[in-house]
This record gives sequence, C-alpha cells and structure tokens, in this order.
Amino acid sequence: MPKVRTTPLSRRGLLAAGGAVGLGAVLAACGDSGSKDSGSGSGSTAEKSGPWTFEDDRGQTVKAAKVPKNIVAFTGVAAALHDYGIEVKGVFGPTKTKDGKADVQAGDLDVSKVEILGNVWGEFNVEKYAALGPELLVTAMWEKDALWYVPDESKDKILKLAPSVALWAARTTIPKAIQRHEDLAASLGADVEAAAVTEAKARFEKAAARLRAAAKSKPNIKVMIGSASQDLFYVSLARMSADTLYFQELGVKFVEPKVNAAGFFEELSWENVDKYDADIIMMDNRSSALQPDALTSKPTWAQLPAVKAGQVIPRTTEPIYSYDKCAPILEDLAKAIEDAKKVS
Repeated sequence: MPKVRTTPLSRRGLLAAGGAVGLGAVLAACGDSGSKDSGSGSGSTAEKSGPWTFEDDRGQTVKAAKVPKNIVAFTGVAAALHDYGIEVKGVFGPTKTKDGKADVQAGDLDVSKVEILGNVWGEFNVEKYAALGPELLVTAMWEKDALWYVPDESKDKILKLAPSVALWAARTTIPKAIQRHEDLAASLGADVEAAAVTEAKARFEKAAARLRAAAKSKPNIKVMIGSASQDLFYVSLARMSADTLYFQELGVKFVEPKVNAAGFFEELSWENVDKYDADIIMMDNRSSALQPDALTSKPTWAQLPAVKAGQVIPRTTEPIYSYDKCAPILEDLAKAIEDAKKVS
C-alpha cells in the first residue's frame, strides 16, 4: 500500500481512513439483515413538473427547468434513492465485486440495469456519462466541496455536462444524513410518506432506542473501529464519521486513538495492533478492506481478546442513508453489545 498524504487531507487519504471512510486506498494499490420486502424501495413516486431547485450540503442551490429524470449517482447514494423509489441511469463507485455480484455499497440496486461508469477509485467514463444525457449528478462529500469518487483530473469535464448535488457523509450523524437523502428524494418526486418508508423509520427509531439501552446497560464495554490492509491496521476516531458519531451520541464507548494530522485515524503496524484494549472490534465490511477471515495468518490479530472471544463484527463503513438500510446497522451493534463480555 502506498504512503498516504494526510496533511492536507487528500481524498485518497480519506480512502485510507479505517473508520472515517474505510480502506479504499488499497483499490489503487495493493448487511444487511433486513429483507427486501421490508425495504422502502416499493414506495411510489409522485410525478412532479415545473421548475426544480435543491440546496445541497455545499450550500449551492441547484436549479433546473424540470425535475431531473436522467440521474447519475455515486453507488451508495443511488442505493439510498432507490429505497425511496427514485431510480438512476448510471452509477460510479464500488458497484460490482470481482465475481460480478453486487458490492455491499449497492444495497438493493439491480446492478445489471444501471450503467456503471467506474467501479473503483479514479475510474469515471466521461464518454459513457455524456451518452446518458445526464440531468443531475449526485454524490457524497467527505471534504468540503470535494465530490466523492469524481476524479479531479476529469472533474471539470464532468461538471460541465449536468448540475451536481453533494450530500455530507462526514461531519454529520446518521439521522441527519438520512434526512438530507430523503429531502433530495422528495424533491425528485418520491413519496416519503409511503407505508414502506414510515415503517422503516419506525424500525430505525426502535433500533436506536435498543442501542441506547444496550450501551447504558453495559457502560464498560469498549468498541474499537478497525480496518485492515496487508501492512497496516487503521483505528478510527468515532466522532469523525456519521455512523460512529451517532453511536457515540447513543452512549456507545469507543477506543480513542492518537490520530494523525488529518484527524480521522491512527495507522498501526501489525506488531502494534494490540495497542488499545477493546471488547468489540467493528471491522470495515467493504470489498476494499481485508476481512477478518483473511487475517488468520496475523498472529497479533489472533491474540486480541475481542478476537479470541468472537466479538468481532462487521461495520458498514459507508452506510446507505435510508431508514431501511440503517435500522439493521443499529440492531446489529445493539445485539453485539447485549451479548458482549468484558474481555479487555
């Protein structure tokens, strides 16, 4: 894995953040427990006409003569819009795994029915994008004004073809991020009062209450946010990401690493992976990061108390911001804390 510049924080540096945004830097180098039937993708959309405006999280107001229909989005954002009944024409970002299956970030998207403009960091086929006749580009934002997975070298060409919307994926919390994705979906014609949406929201609120209760009942349980590469283990600072900041607000206790200048994470060699005591380890679940079953050859990993106790759980490092996809994340963490033993 190449060295990552962290001052100032580059988007490639963000990709290496074990908990801030996971370990996508290895792309260049080296669950959902809810059923689809309970999803909000079945919510109907209402036809909207006339002028369209939307103020995004950059503070920019995007305007169009009519509601955009030909939408291209970062995969995770497209998956959230799908859960509200809004479909996109094309996607960019992790969409298919090496075996051709849907990437975890694709959610319930039918990846065979969207044009994939790029599947890894740095890929974005501008010609294919232009051929789609895009009316709107939507993506996430981890740094102010930086469009996630839109390559810097082709950004100017891309942004000339259609208006863009950016929604915060950092410096926010899960409920706020969901609300912003819902706001966008509603502006595009989604019925956000559909039964599937309101049912998913009720499930999310119940899951949040469960997680709060679990954290309160076991205040001594400490969680570490991890992401692995062949050479390094990343420990992330909870307050830097929308999911873990929200978990922290609900009372979950996290390991506090000595982060680098960028502020997102600390890089540890595998010899020093035992630097912090933890009872539960949340591991980046994305295809760009090494998963726990690939770490069995690391003796220091195998000796961690949480690993020995079987208290390692997946972390959805880049959540799909719909109630349907976020509720199971809270439920899974709540169960892990409820079942956890103090081992550190």
